Amino acid sequence: MNILVCISKSPDTTSKIAFSDGNTKFDENGVQFIVNPYDEWYALVRALELKESLGGQVTIITVGAATDDAVIRKALAIGADEAIRIDSEPKDAYNAAMQISAYAKSKEYDLILAGKETINYNGSQVAGMIAEDLNYPFVSLASKLDVNDKTLTIEREIVGGVQQVEVNLPAVISCAKGMAEQRIPNMRGIMAARTKPLNVVPAQEIDDLTEFISYSLPDAKSAVKMIDPENMDELVDLLHNEAKVI
Repeated sequence: MNILVCISKSPDTTSKIAFSDGNTKFDENGVQFIVNPYDEWYALVRALELKESLGGQVTIITVGAATDDAVIRKALAIGADEAIRIDSEPKDAYNAAMQISAYAKSKEYDLILAGKETINYNGSQVAGMIAEDLNYPFVSLASKLDVNDKTLTIEREIVGGVQQVEVNLPAVISCAKGMAEQRIPNMRGIMAARTKPLNVVPAQEIDDLTEFISYSLPDAKSAVKMIDPENMDELVDLLHNEAKVI
């Protein structure tokens, strides 16, 4: 099975977030980047599990600059066979999706996997756009995926239960919690990642459909108010008039 896994870099959750150029750009100075957890823990690891049981190859793909190579090598260390970096800074979800789709059209991938979203933008858009452009079936928020010949059996959580879906390959699936368990790269994988192919391909000309106008940080949290446990009237008053939760 020939599997393509879309990965993206995300700031480590301990990074201090700031903006530059009049709050129109994310300031990457001093930020530690990681592989987006949904791409790594669920999409990539499930792809590797399928490869181990069915055979085949796992290729990872990202849209980014040379500064992203260290993040890509981390994904290679987990077990991917090769990596593709489309040499372009992604301007938005559509741009990233069309870059990946354009590359995938020249290949014969049986399955394309992606995390359900990135932890920095939370858009949940890229995988669906890739599927639309390739005219592949698409299932989002999959928590379980099994392969039977040319058919995928997928489970996804819905309100009040679990939905089971069947689609034919090739297909695009976005992966959520439950799809797989996180893998930690071992020393052998880290050493092997240094020599695995990381192919850089030129970007396509893609029309810009959106523009980021500005970024802003959330409002600072207010100080904690300590309420005497004997003074329930004050607590109820604050919850009702200030917090407005009751």
